[in-house]
Amino acid sequence: MIRPGDEHGQNRAEFAAAFLFPVELQFFNGEKTEKATPQKRKDARKKGQVARSAEIAPAFNISLMFLFFLLGGSWMLDVLLDIMRESLTTYSRWQVTAENLSVLSYQLAFEAGKVVGPIMLLSLLIGVGANFLQVGPLFTVEPLKMKLEKINPIQGAKRIFSLRSLVELGKALLKISIGLYIAYLVIWNAKDELLQLSLKSIDSVLGFTAWEVLKLGVYIGLMLVVLALLDYLFQRYEHERNLRMSKQDIKDEFKRLEGDPLIKSKIKERQRQMAMRRMMQQIPHADVVITNPTHFAVAIRYDAETMSAPTVVAKGQDYLALKIKEIAKKHRIITMENKPLARALYHQVEVGQQIPEELFKAVAEVLAYVYKLQGKVR
Repeated sequence: MIRPGDEHGQNRAEFAAAFLFPVELQFFNGEKTEKATPQKRKDARKKGQVARSAEIAPAFNISLMFLFFLLGGSWMLDVLLDIMRESLTTYSRWQVTAENLSVLSYQLAFEAGKVVGPIMLLSLLIGVGANFLQVGPLFTVEPLKMKLEKINPIQGAKRIFSLRSLVELGKALLKISIGLYIAYLVIWNAKDELLQLSLKSIDSVLGFTAWEVLKLGVYIGLMLVVLALLDYLFQRYEHERNLRMSKQDIKDEFKRLEGDPLIKSKIKERQRQMAMRRMMQQIPHADVVITNPTHFAVAIRYDAETMSAPTVVAKGQDYLALKIKEIAKKHRIITMENKPLARALYHQVEVGQQIPEELFKAVAEVLAYVYKLQGKVR
């Protein structure tokens, strides 16, 4: 507490205000509270840092595979039975020759391909489609680059015991628990049929077992799809949180993209100097310089063969106007004083532009006078 008249206490308060508040302000400026800029998202995407759930593809793969077995299982079973039947009745009677083995291998591979091919094609389409729907068209080799921190045992231990690892462990335990519960429900609902399996034929037992396994696979697959979608939403949230930027990060990015203001000012200054030199080089080609007489100077050139109207080749104010008049005097360019016209040309016409129509008459009178002094006829 600072008592009235306590100078030491007042000094301590001023010290705290001078040093602690800037530190606090710097802390808050460094806090990542802003959404990522488009450039930050673009750079992260180039590095392969995108919102993607590794659970989407396996979940859809399992669910659609069991659904495919449920719809086309009887056809696949018929094909496999035909292969077995043909092997026992026909192929077993063939002589073992190179030609017979070639034909046998081709026929068996073709028949097996009719069963395995759709499964492999479906799995490929699911894997590619699931990733494409999440991240779109993306090809990068950045995640494949060798990084020493990946083989650092300390960093590896941190990753093993990190919060993300605990989240992954929790997701795995959740999936196992729900899967076991679904299996329990399926078996419990079929308990009456299970008790009567010993009284049924082998075909009935196999059909019952296949049907229950397919149901179990479809239910577990749908459960995995729901969890995968929730995980994808969580990954998007994590991705957005990791991409957040502080106000200082945004300022640094703006400087990096737009350039350092000091360097930009030097570039603009260099460009102005180059434009000034080019303008000064055009003054010797002018027909007349119209002055204010001290504040403004405008150099005009007109060539009837190449120009549709007189053109301002140089203009300046104060010191620059003085330089224009010096160059005009050096090259014997006529200088005329016309305050309203000089002021109007300076404010309305840029260097390299033709004079506007409303100034045609005034400029024409000046040029006519100049041509008369020079003995020219235009």
